[in-house]
Amino acid sequence: QVQLVESGGGVVQAGGSLRLSCAASGRTGSSYVMGWFRQAPGKDREFVAAIARSGGSTNIANSMRGRFTISRDNAKNTVYLQMNILKPEDTAVYYCAADLTIFSPSPLADEYDYWGQGTQVTVSS
Repeated sequence: QVQLVESGGGVVQAGGSLRLSCAASGRTGSSYVMGWFRQAPGKDREFVAAIARSGGSTNIANSMRGRFTISRDNAKNTVYLQMNILKPEDTAVYYCAADLTIFSPSPLADEYDYWGQGTQVTVSS
């Protein structure tokens, strides 16, 4: 069993930055691929970014490339999402996800078995 706890959400003005963290427990940090997804009110869950077990490979959604970066510290069992140049349309609940069986940073939510509770990010205009 893997438990995921997100933190770092909040309210920020457009153009600002936030860094989300996701702390994992239950298995060693390098055991799973980890990802970030988001869901805005009335919209489907959307892929944001994912990172391979070693951190050597990442996958960022096209619309966020250049603004968002994902990284991980396996010694701390933590993955980070650095979000810069935030826009009002980035407002959503951001979820951390993990999976023990896949090897590449997948953008498919169905491939992740473990999910956090989510953290709210609100970007004001």
